[in-house]
Amino acid sequence: MVTNQVLPGEGLQIHKMPGHWVLARSGKRVLRPGGIALTRAMLNDLHIESCDSVVEFAPGLGITAKMTLSCQPASYVAIERDAAAADSLRKNLPGDNVQIRNGVAEETGLPDQCATVIYGEAMLSMQTQANKQRIATEVARLLKTGGRYGLHELCFVPDWLDYARREDMESALSNAIHVGARPLTVGEWRYLLTSAGLTVKTEALAPMSLLEPRRIVQDEGVWRALQFATHIMLHREARRRVLAMRRAFRKCRPNLMAVVLTAAKE
Repeated sequence: MVTNQVLPGEGLQIHKMPGHWVLARSGKRVLRPGGIALTRAMLNDLHIESCDSVVEFAPGLGITAKMTLSCQPASYVAIERDAAAADSLRKNLPGDNVQIRNGVAEETGLPDQCATVIYGEAMLSMQTQANKQRIATEVARLLKTGGRYGLHELCFVPDWLDYARREDMESALSNAIHVGARPLTVGEWRYLLTSAGLTVKTEALAPMSLLEPRRIVQDEGVWRALQFATHIMLHREARRRVLAMRRAFRKCRPNLMAVVLTAAKE
């Protein structure tokens, strides 16, 4: 491990650990499919200001949360399923207007129309279709009229992609990251939002190159990229997992991208 911070996955063997926690424990901070550039695009489209009440689903290591808090919103609430991640966030995101809840996005326990901005990254792609729909419905319940929602997820391309190819990619991704991977096409992501009563406003795509050297340097900076590479070289089991994930991503590359959609409740 390259950090003294207690990270999720503590006590799990590397070969059984979800892929995103293998990467985090190896020193990678940016775990979003479109990288930090697509996260910035999402936040720019959401236009977070000092009057906003923000809810983030699955903040993980809190990289996007820190970017959000730099906009000084009126309040920020994180809904994080992983208890260890939630504990870490409480230590790293102080503030009277910050609240970290250990819970699930489909049933947050928050009151109706409590948020003006909601977003989530790299979490809906791992949910079943039924859970995706429950989360979209929860978003619509929590948003005030005029509120904005952003998602940053994996997507299959093109919209008319062959079903057998989709199944093959889902299997390859799930086996590599040890979490069920169920991305949608861009059209299906749009429909998920519109069927919950939201109006899609913006859309952006980026290559899914999370573990390619150029993207790692772009996301982490040269020094952290070198630390990550060193950790992988020195730890055989972590190296095996990371290389397996990269092989799966490359296998899927012709039909796998990252997408950001923002929508509004009108």
